[in-house]
Amino acid sequence: MKKTKGLIIFAAIVVFIIGFVMILGLFEQENFLEKYEGTDLSYDVRGLGRENTYKLFKMEHASSPLATEGFSVEAADFTEAVDASVMDECDGVSHVLYTGDTSEVTWEVVAPQSGLYNVSIKYYPVQSRGVEIEREFRINGEVPFVGAEDLAFSRIWTNAAAIRVDNRGNELRPSQIERFEWQEDVFSDYLGYEIEPYRFWLNEGANTITLKAVNEPVILKSIDFLPIVRDYTYSQYSKDHNGMTSSAESLTYVGKIDGESASGRSDASLYARFDKSVSNTDPYSITTTKLNYIGGDAWKVPGQWIEWEFDVPGDGFYNITIKGRQSYQRGGISSRKITIDGQLPFEEARAVGFVYDTDWDMMTLSDENDVPYDFYLTKGKHVIRLEATLGDLGNVLNDLSDSVYRLNLIYRKLIVLTGTNPDSHRDYNIKEVYPDIVEAMGLESKRLFKTVDDYIAITGEKSDQIANAITLASQLERFNKDPRDITKTLTNFKENIAALGTSINTISESKLDIDYMIVQGKNTEEVEDDAGFFSNLWHDIKSFFVSFFYDYNSIGDVYDEDDEDTIEVWLLAGRDQNDIMKMMVDDTFTPNTGIKVNVQLISADALLPAVVAGKGPDVVLTGNQQDPVNYALRNAVEDLTQFDDLDEVLSEYPLSSYRSYLFEGGMYALPETLNYNVMFYRKDILEELGLEPPQTWDDLINMLPTIQGNSMTLAVPSTERKIGNVINPDLSLLISMTYQYGGDFYDDQGKKIQIDNEESVRAFTRYTSLFVDYGIPLELDFVTRFRSGEVPIGIADYNTFNTLVLSAPELRGLWDFMPLPGVKKVDENGQEYIDRAVHGWGQCSMMIKTDDERIKQNSWTFLKWWASSETQVRYGRELESVMGSAARYATANDVAFKQLAWSADQIKVLEEQRKWARGFREIAGGYYTSRHLTNAVRKVVNQKLDQREVLLDYVRTINEEITKKRKEYGLEVD
Repeated sequence: MKKTKGLIIFAAIVVFIIGFVMILGLFEQENFLEKYEGTDLSYDVRGLGRENTYKLFKMEHASSPLATEGFSVEAADFTEAVDASVMDECDGVSHVLYTGDTSEVTWEVVAPQSGLYNVSIKYYPVQSRGVEIEREFRINGEVPFVGAEDLAFSRIWTNAAAIRVDNRGNELRPSQIERFEWQEDVFSDYLGYEIEPYRFWLNEGANTITLKAVNEPVILKSIDFLPIVRDYTYSQYSKDHNGMTSSAESLTYVGKIDGESASGRSDASLYARFDKSVSNTDPYSITTTKLNYIGGDAWKVPGQWIEWEFDVPGDGFYNITIKGRQSYQRGGISSRKITIDGQLPFEEARAVGFVYDTDWDMMTLSDENDVPYDFYLTKGKHVIRLEATLGDLGNVLNDLSDSVYRLNLIYRKLIVLTGTNPDSHRDYNIKEVYPDIVEAMGLESKRLFKTVDDYIAITGEKSDQIANAITLASQLERFNKDPRDITKTLTNFKENIAALGTSINTISESKLDIDYMIVQGKNTEEVEDDAGFFSNLWHDIKSFFVSFFYDYNSIGDVYDEDDEDTIEVWLLAGRDQNDIMKMMVDDTFTPNTGIKVNVQLISADALLPAVVAGKGPDVVLTGNQQDPVNYALRNAVEDLTQFDDLDEVLSEYPLSSYRSYLFEGGMYALPETLNYNVMFYRKDILEELGLEPPQTWDDLINMLPTIQGNSMTLAVPSTERKIGNVINPDLSLLISMTYQYGGDFYDDQGKKIQIDNEESVRAFTRYTSLFVDYGIPLELDFVTRFRSGEVPIGIADYNTFNTLVLSAPELRGLWDFMPLPGVKKVDENGQEYIDRAVHGWGQCSMMIKTDDERIKQNSWTFLKWWASSETQVRYGRELESVMGSAARYATANDVAFKQLAWSADQIKVLEEQRKWARGFREIAGGYYTSRHLTNAVRKVVNQKLDQREVLLDYVRTINEEITKKRKEYGLEVD
């Protein structure tokens, strides 16, 4: 037996070594031309491709004529309109059309000729939620291709004020405000895979066009159909300017444009930043913070732009040098489209690439022979704009994204036959059952090899990111040759698809830093800016010694703690959140109230020891939901009912957001955030299965045979949820079901738990039956499985929406979200409705106990300001501008929530679920409730015990602990 086991291990090692050598050989291979040469890669195996893509549209119209004559339609001359109204004038432009965020407007247009057109609009943003304007575009009632249903148009953001310096000499970034003005933009791919504007086909004569609002209101002047101009190269540009001469002033001019002095940007997140990592970032300081560059992590999405104003002293030809740094992606290229005064000067400026380098690079805009481009500029003011673009990588990413979509389709078809964990010793006869799948695998392998060659031709090397495509291509090639291998490595195949999807997201990030730009005349010397070895060494030495004396935890203005008008605030979050909050305090709260605020960056674990030691703060922000009652039991936090205007503050908040902070007649915190679950679903898969999104739990259960019959499953919150590698039980769905079935957890006095009634038992039974009777997994990666299609329905925190948008671009238009399934009930009037009650949870703000009445009043003034809708809106927008949409703030303030960056349709869903939210009460000994509910679920699931008996046993245990704790803290007991 031992000998056999040893042989098996030896064989496995040999197979691994052979596989590793094969993959290594692929990486060392110069190119893969022999893999796909002579193969038609343009077709799809039937049923294994996506329909109506722009790529297919381009193929269909490859030989279609380009329009040579343009035309326009005035927005106010519509034929049909909903939620739209004509305006006499807007910012100097007359006869324009206001379109709301639920608008749908149709125009009749007459095309002078059949052909392909570019389309643009002249628009004026309206003050609203401050996010991109989005519209769906239809021609003759149809969306022409995927992508036209979600066209995005940017806003213009600028600094609200000059850069401020705090009382320690640090420069503080100014807040961003919107600048309203007329803009023009062409219809293009918001993912950036298509670097040229979309082309649209119009038949000669009468056509109808429709713009339907997806997000945000906007004022329109016109919709313009533009003839498509052939590439205008630098060679042609030079010929057209051949007779121009340079003035004497221009010849010797050298002008510097600081990156941090940008006059406008498409996103509020593209603000000035500071860099202390090297000695030649300008301006430079090792001790204080200097805002000395722009861009960074936030400047990564195609379409994002930054612009600068500059002056030149005379007409003439100028060279432009950009001091940039792409230190984010080894083997990658960050490209920028360069326009001057709103125009692309020539085709070569459409995608200027910055290769990986940890140091600043002085890049003079030049041709392939390093001959600088001569830009002709007239005397006076100009605007240069750098816009993130994928350049030639857009086609590569488009191909990879299509591959991921097709491979997930292939995987889903395979698991219908084999299941997700096939028997490796069984022959499933895949070649006979699914010959089209085997054929598609071979075709996809060749496509991926071709895409890898395209990537290397652009970047010049095989980076880590494209390695996943090579691995997957090789695996598909093996599957095509011997389909019996498929079941042996099916799980690995799924993981490789997910890894390729992740690589797409990484490759598509086009991050770049800009220190400054140089505009110089023809008779000037090239500007050099290299730190050098000794300069960097001296910089590192100084940085080391400064680290012993500089206070990195205090943010912004720091005041004397003994000042009676100073309060100490601890915010238990990250540095970005602290920076934003302190900026808002220093530019708004302190000037308006005279109350000084010191902000400390503190770990949540440090709070309790500090409070116990009498060295805690006056105010705590972003506290845990359980903290207020725990501190109240120890008389360590102020009861906010002592303040007469508490009800006024709470008028903007739902009860669900602060129910956890009510205890024994007092209230011990103000709510900050309110989170709750919603249901996400794949529209394409449900349609394929002939299913509708479930409205009730009975609907969902009835769908399971169809879903599971196709080897798919559901994702629901469970006791085995993992955050990283740590199990962090999630009881949110069990709590929601308990509310839906009519139960609650504690009696009115909080003296005992009361989930031993029939309603609560039914909820517990239904919840645990999902795992016991229907085999729903207790733990899985929802986002990855939702992306692959293994999980067509999942329940998760509503902020998962933004994670899906960012992580699964290939699924755009294929999924949606809605309120939780519920329980059918009948109201007092005999009307049937669905109870969609959902557990609400969040963070809070507390005032630590103090005998100093002045500090108490100042702290209350601060808390009121922080809880106000104006502050919450600004904080939410600032947070998203810094950290991106994945960090969208889940404010508990109802007024503020409606003003954050959700679309009208999304807000409708979220508000519908929000009105059903119910907070979970915290009581003395309440920690036993979550602990033993988790134990109860695990015992039922693992030991298959009777749900009622298990629940009743734990109810007795929990009540014993509640009584014990109430006695310990001198509270009344039964």
